[in-house]
Amino acid sequence: MVLAIKLCEVMETMGSLKEKIGLMERDEIIAALKESNWIMARAARKLGITERMIGYKIKKYGIKEVRWIKGAVQEEQTAG
Repeated sequence: MVLAIKLCEVMETMGSLKEKIGLMERDEIIAALKESNWIMARAARKLGITERMIGYKIKKYGIKEVRWIKGAVQEEQTAG
């Protein structure tokens, strides 16, 4: 029984670890995109991954470019 409890604790920690890694990866991708003026090829080079991989990750994490136009916020899909 104790082993089952320990296993559950480990699995809970793994879930939160995966979430933390995902959030960190998402933040790094957003930072690279901003530094690259939202040009995916440049951001991918900066991160050391392919354009295809960054496109997949943008879709996976639901990353969208936000542009400020005359005081209004307009969201655009970056992939595409």
